Amino acid sequence: MAELSGPTVRVHRSFVSAMAEFRDEGRGSPADGSALGADLREFEPGWARPEIFAAYVDRLRALALPDTPRPADHVPSTTLWWLHADEYLGRVAIRHQLTPHLREAGGHIGYDIRPSARRRGHATAMLRAALPVARALGIESALLTCDVTNTASRRVIEANGGVLEDRRGDKFRFWVPTS
Repeated sequence: MAELSGPTVRVHRSFVSAMAEFRDEGRGSPADGSALGADLREFEPGWARPEIFAAYVDRLRALALPDTPRPADHVPSTTLWWLHADEYLGRVAIRHQLTPHLREAGGHIGYDIRPSARRRGHATAMLRAALPVARALGIESALLTCDVTNTASRRVIEANGGVLEDRRGDKFRFWVPTS
């Protein structure tokens, strides 16, 4: 059974394999504005080296702390990985507060499931497991967004109680209770 975990070097090999799957589907291009895309562009060349991967894991953990230096437009964010034993299946990022940009596109929570693990209920279960973590961070109702063309993500959000607020451009905006 899969479960949430803090980022860990234990899944190094599986993580690198998952990132190759994302890259193969086109993620990480300059047009990919997601956190995953940014990580692929910045860190992928070094992830194969255990010491670089360990530094990446430490960085993800540090980004949850309010005093960690970060760009002015970024907020503290807790990253959790969805693991089955030593297999990396996906990740969820919980942003502790909203910026004006995150209110439009991004929201409190973003998630990705590796391509080979999709269509098995992992995204729905991972989001369900992450909502109490968001609640513990003081988020009573989490804003989640998805592309209007992403039917699978919309189903995941709605399966977790998401209520559509509106459509802004190419994004749907949902509020999901965290309790």
